[in-house]
Amino acid sequence: MINSVLRFGFIFILLILLQVLLFNNIQFSGYVNPYVYIMFILLLPIEIPSWLLLLLSFATGLIIDFFSGSPGMHTFSTVLAGFARPYVLRLVAPRDGYETGPDPSMMIYGFRWFLSYALLIVLIHHFTLFYIEVFRFADFFRTMLRVLLSTIFSMAFILLIEYYRKGK
Repeated sequence: MINSVLRFGFIFILLILLQVLLFNNIQFSGYVNPYVYIMFILLLPIEIPSWLLLLLSFATGLIIDFFSGSPGMHTFSTVLAGFARPYVLRLVAPRDGYETGPDPSMMIYGFRWFLSYALLIVLIHHFTLFYIEVFRFADFFRTMLRVLLSTIFSMAFILLIEYYRKGK
């Protein structure tokens, strides 16, 4: 239990620092903004209680909002991603169901499963974040392009981190 809390605490701090110090400074002509801090929500155990998942999602988004100067946009998007996570897990569940104990990772459930799971959560997060940022539908297709490009880049970095995390 303590070991798990320390491990997730380290992952949380590392992803927040990476996001604030590195990934917030990556922008390609305003269309690509990789957000890898959402990986913290992806890596939490499958059987985590819903209230704790939402609380951790809220804390993650709030800290990113604090460092980004965005008033609640990341908080809302991250809480929505945390809220959608159990439904996405049910949607992409393996035939035999989930094993008790292991965290959702590429090493345990495979590349295809992790890609679909992470892609859905990241897409929900980015769609919400960018449309709250714009807060109008006048630039619908331009914002959708930002969502798609940022999702692609975020997923590339998340997959790289996941490969590095599992030592492959």
